[in-house]
Amino acid sequence: MSEEPRRTLIHNSLLQLSCHFTWKLVIEDADVPDLERRIVDKDLPDPNHSIRMLNLLAYVRHLKGQHEEALQSLKEAEDLIQEEPLGKRSLVTWGNCAWVHYHMGSLAEAQSYLDKVENTCKELASPFRYRMECAEMHCEEGWALLKCGKQNYRRSMECFAKALEADSENPEYNIGYAVAAYRQDFNDSSISLEPLKKAVRLNPEDPHIKVLLALKLQDLGKSDEAITYVEEAQDNISSQTYVFGYLAKFYQLKGFVEEALHFLDIALQAKPFSAFLHYQTGYCYKTQLIQIKQATNMQPRGQDRVRADQSIHMAIYHFKKTLELKPTYEIAYVNLAEMYIENGQLEEAEENFQKALSMRGIDATIQQDIHFRYGRFQLYSRKSEETAITHYIKGLKIEVTSSYTKDKLLKALKNLAERRIRRNFHVVEGFGLLGFVYRLRGDTNEALEYYEKALRLTETLNPEF
Repeated sequence: MSEEPRRTLIHNSLLQLSCHFTWKLVIEDADVPDLERRIVDKDLPDPNHSIRMLNLLAYVRHLKGQHEEALQSLKEAEDLIQEEPLGKRSLVTWGNCAWVHYHMGSLAEAQSYLDKVENTCKELASPFRYRMECAEMHCEEGWALLKCGKQNYRRSMECFAKALEADSENPEYNIGYAVAAYRQDFNDSSISLEPLKKAVRLNPEDPHIKVLLALKLQDLGKSDEAITYVEEAQDNISSQTYVFGYLAKFYQLKGFVEEALHFLDIALQAKPFSAFLHYQTGYCYKTQLIQIKQATNMQPRGQDRVRADQSIHMAIYHFKKTLELKPTYEIAYVNLAEMYIENGQLEEAEENFQKALSMRGIDATIQQDIHFRYGRFQLYSRKSEETAITHYIKGLKIEVTSSYTKDKLLKALKNLAERRIRRNFHVVEGFGLLGFVYRLRGDTNEALEYYEKALRLTETLNPEF
């Protein structure tokens, strides 16, 4: 067979594999360096996780065009497979090897790995020539999707759900499902609560899953129950330094900023290039600033002013570091903008808000939050009611079932509308906005009343209308 038909035949076979090259992982180009750092830095006490990370690292290096380095990662994964036979899961590594060799033009090597996959599928009585449809493979795909960022979380959860259909009490599948659910869970939503509780029951020694459960319980106002899991997690952390970042988040949300910064300092010493840890540190300094302002009736002076300025500068430093490491961290742009506002740097604030507003593929709840916070910036720092109203309305037009931010947007828009009516300034628009607010709140009668007021006033002001 000549070269091109052979290449086409091998490519068609490769498409039937179940591995990183066929799982349609959504990875932004700007996120590749951060993803590679997170893979390399990850604490890997379990050989299964080591093989997973080596496979993902190989795929990331392929995306960067580093095929020799990709093969080196896959060789390390193969060595681990030989030490710890994983059966079905080895198909992922061999599939990735086949794809990398194909991209390097090594068709004989690619075919050799395809043969390995085919023979194993025969041995395991798979109805498919080049893949297995089983819980183990759904689990592998789920972890790969979970690691690659928020655009993949929903599909990750679906993969773990399929794995659980085959083995509902499997500890690993339950952890994957719970983490994927937690990553999609916002504000007071509780979709991840029961999955997290089950994962903790099946993995009582895992500090990571306990801290995530504590954070979810904290979201739901169950602080006493949450602290129990935090204390248990602290007893079991050992070498898993990344868990300190989640512990810090828990204490920061409780208002214990010094404790949070203590944990973050430990974690950053081990992982100085973690975007997540720098973000959490920046957020702690932002919280510290809020505490100082609240304690001084929003007017810190003397030593309090010095401490407030230190908090602002440290928050700016860590948010900027976050964005150097992960340029697609949309909410970091907003927090950095708000710290620039505190520092009187309004142009820098505007620039960072615009970066957040121009980003695509953002979760609807986060989009709402960005419009709310930018509207607030326009209202109080730029003194532009019109632009604030525009962004409050844009935020409210984003479809979400329910959110804390939606309530804040409705309240902010209502206050602006009432203020316009009181000042006898754009009154017709004020009544129209109130109608819009009450309609979104589901109060149809109140909405109609304000719409009618707006219409009557329009007719009075424009009798020929």
